[in-house]
Amino acid sequence: MTTTIDRTALPAVGIDLKYSHTIGRAEFSGPGFRNPTAMARGEDDVMYVANRSYDYRPDGKRITMCTVDEEFIGEFAKGVFEQGDGEAVSTDGAIIWPTAITVGPNGNVYLADEYLDRISIYSGEGEYLTKWERPGDGDGQWNKPSGLTFGPNGTLYLVDSNNHRVQMLTADGEFIGQFGGFGDGPGQLNMPFGIETDQDGNVYVADWRNDRIQKFNADGKFLMQFGETGDGIGQFNRPTDVAVDNEGTIYVADWNNDRMQLFHPDGSFAGMTYGEATISTWGKGKIDANPEMWEEREIAQGLDREKLFWGPIAVECDDEGRIFVVETARSRIQVFTKLDAVFYGVNERVSGGGGRL
Repeated sequence: MTTTIDRTALPAVGIDLKYSHTIGRAEFSGPGFRNPTAMARGEDDVMYVANRSYDYRPDGKRITMCTVDEEFIGEFAKGVFEQGDGEAVSTDGAIIWPTAITVGPNGNVYLADEYLDRISIYSGEGEYLTKWERPGDGDGQWNKPSGLTFGPNGTLYLVDSNNHRVQMLTADGEFIGQFGGFGDGPGQLNMPFGIETDQDGNVYVADWRNDRIQKFNADGKFLMQFGETGDGIGQFNRPTDVAVDNEGTIYVADWNNDRMQLFHPDGSFAGMTYGEATISTWGKGKIDANPEMWEEREIAQGLDREKLFWGPIAVECDDEGRIFVVETARSRIQVFTKLDAVFYGVNERVSGGGGRL
């Protein structure tokens, strides 16, 4: 007799992450970050990290270039070079309130600045090239841009947060189209923030004030949504970013819940992490140079909380299967890898199921 397995009745397969390492330490310049808000991956393990810093310390506003292994390469987009208090400047190439950064198919670096309503473009080495500064609500204009990503077809998707929409542009800034609009219905948006595309060109938007993730096709047609307000499984409290890996797993930076949640391609819950950080290589170097810091850490109360996320604002995946979570409050990036899913729901000898997926 053949046994039929009702797989719809089986428990959903969860996805586990393995913590790898932490990148960063709090610095206004040099090896470190200061309130990072976004990161992008370039070639040869190069990372571009956008630092917002404080308005009274604009010397910390910059883009840091480093590798996944924490090798410091350099920094650019600094408007203020002298250290200490001062005022931010809006000269070409400088940044004030960076919100998003991405690398284009041409290798150039694109950065969104919500204070200036400006997209600044740099070469992969950090040389300033040009800018698009188009405040407004018309086609090809924006009000507080907060997300940038290139689709596999070369289209640049720009989250136009205060206009509650997503705009589509060429790599040269020419307007292609838009989708969204204010509201809480399917396909509508309320102050959207992060954005990502998958290998098929589908677009995922972190619908910030609606506490949900929405999925569209490459032309902006609504496909699905998941999430609601709360702190339970599959719920969000102001999701700031979304990423999708090569297998279709969806990662969401659940900002006010201080966690990252994982979802299957259909939007069903797959797991979560609250962070597992250890001290980074840069961090150890700084403490080794100040030995009294090790002594202070040994007597500090509640130091175990240091490993947890605090304001995870951005998440990115790469082709190596790594997941990067940017923490603005702790000026660092936690790196994870996804473990292969293993299904234990059915005895393999009896029913032919089970084993590694």
